[in-house]
Amino acid sequence: MTKEKVLEALSNVQEPDLGKDLVTLNMVKDIEINGNQVSFTVVLTTPACPLKDMIKNACINAIKILVSKEAEVTVNFTANTTTKRVDEGAVLPKVKNIIAVVSGKGGVGKSTVSANLALALAQGGAKVGLMDADIYGPSVPIMFGVRGERPLMMDIEGKGMIIPLERYGIKLMSIGLLVDEKNAVVWRGPMASSAIRQFVTDVYWDELDYLVVDMPPGTGDIHLTLMQTVPVTGAVIVTTPQDVALADAKKGIAMFGQAQLNIPIIGLVENMSYFTPAELPGNKYFIFGKEGGKRLADEYDLPFLGQIPLVQSIREGGDQGIPIMMSDDNITKNAFEGFASYVVRSIAMRNANMPAEKVAEKV
Repeated sequence: MTKEKVLEALSNVQEPDLGKDLVTLNMVKDIEINGNQVSFTVVLTTPACPLKDMIKNACINAIKILVSKEAEVTVNFTANTTTKRVDEGAVLPKVKNIIAVVSGKGGVGKSTVSANLALALAQGGAKVGLMDADIYGPSVPIMFGVRGERPLMMDIEGKGMIIPLERYGIKLMSIGLLVDEKNAVVWRGPMASSAIRQFVTDVYWDELDYLVVDMPPGTGDIHLTLMQTVPVTGAVIVTTPQDVALADAKKGIAMFGQAQLNIPIIGLVENMSYFTPAELPGNKYFIFGKEGGKRLADEYDLPFLGQIPLVQSIREGGDQGIPIMMSDDNITKNAFEGFASYVVRSIAMRNANMPAEKVAEKV
């Protein structure tokens, strides 16, 4: 058994999303052989890769079939999260991917989706931050149980920076952590846009694989400000199955397709897809309509990222400061984990196949 034969065998193992073999993609490192024992490391495109087991089994089978059926194979994993950023000297230089979570209208569960997406990515091993950019309706402090807490300031290379709070393994920042929740944020557009710029330039996010940004509903100043300040990797569109929500989701899709923005859409997720009572786990009730999000994704040729059920425990967890990803509700957790896996796969393919990211043009 030689390193050359091991590499030749592994050249038959494809990375499922990128469509090329592991050797061509330079994903195989540190091959060590000792008699019948062989070990090596596969460098994944993200720590949160949902296909680890598939890749591992394919590697073991390839070596046993093509090199030696007596081989004892150890597959180790590490990750180098891919990025297409071209402005590493500019804002957020250590953040590899920025995900904007958007909706055409309020009330579709965008903040719930943002929070649990961030947690699912973190539980997969990624370094994750969650920025609550919904200036007028911040919900992160409640959903993460940090109401009343205030972030600290620290001197970073001669500049005073805000240090995000940390909860459940992710970094958090929200306007709700800086103002009293009893006071309304009554700001004109330029003030709100200035706050968003500060969240980007004056918060010490440090190294992150993914920064999830919970955007306000609609299409307006804050969206433009974020996209003209940082290169956004892509957007996740959140909708419910009902026609009213779908009509507004179309506006969000159209916004990202405009030439001056040109932000890729990672995909569309349908929230509140169906209701399943705890006492009737086999039943599904389509309260807001059926598969409207799937039809919309098909209409615009977008990836459909999954369906999130309407479950009482999601609401209870958000109100109690314990998001559903931190609970024992396996059915709903599985829905968010499946959704998150589609997101990271879509980002990996975007980074492999699309041009480098740039900030949006000024309009």
